[in-house]
Amino acid sequence: MSIRPYILAETNWSQLKDADFELAILPWGATEAHNYHLPYATDNYQADHLVAEAARIGHEKGGNLIVMPTIPFGVNTGQSDIYLDINLNPSTQLAILTDIAEVLNRQGVKKLLIFNGHGGNNFKPLVRELGLKFPDMFIGFCFFPQVLDKTEYFEEPGDHADEMETSLMLYLHPELVLSRETWGDGTDKKFRIKAFTEGWAWAERKWSQISQDTGVGNPHKASKEKGQRFFKAVTEKMGDFFYEVCEADLNDMYH
Repeated sequence: MSIRPYILAETNWSQLKDADFELAILPWGATEAHNYHLPYATDNYQADHLVAEAARIGHEKGGNLIVMPTIPFGVNTGQSDIYLDINLNPSTQLAILTDIAEVLNRQGVKKLLIFNGHGGNNFKPLVRELGLKFPDMFIGFCFFPQVLDKTEYFEEPGDHADEMETSLMLYLHPELVLSRETWGDGTDKKFRIKAFTEGWAWAERKWSQISQDTGVGNPHKASKEKGQRFFKAVTEKMGDFFYEVCEADLNDMYH
């Protein structure tokens, strides 16, 4: 495999000593149980592949971008009793982001886009705070399950080790997906208090109390073909987005 010049982990000083990137992309995942059948690093594998392919598309359009290595740990505060679910507190994430943004800002990379691969991560308040610390930078984030209408690609609803994630992993890393007879049903319990289920009130779910197999969403209709179709559609749309951010004039962002 040839070196991809838009993937920081694969590049070298010969390529980078005279580089001047417009946009840095930071994938951020998690390390956590995904039902019985998917690997703990599911969010990281998905982030790696989705961002790399979208970056390839953006790069080939002419976007001057670089993808940083994926941060492999996310916010798992509601899963403290799930064995080896590794938690980073939001305050820790802010400290990491601050250090990274400081490096980019000092070296003239004024656009930072966080690619969120884990539902427990909430970057909005962190980006707000970073905006005050680095007022001459553009800092944003995206969350790939929201890029498209999932109901056009998958039959079963869910948000963790569900039909979507299982389909993606069957496409990206089938060797890491256990055989179908091991799959849990991803049945989850809902809050008894109606406001939380209606979405206008929020409280963190205690994962071991809502799901027996750690999944939320039935994965049994998942297939490699569904994963491939979704992957292609998501990366094409994100590739256009990456290119747009590269080309955007920070002094003329609104109309």
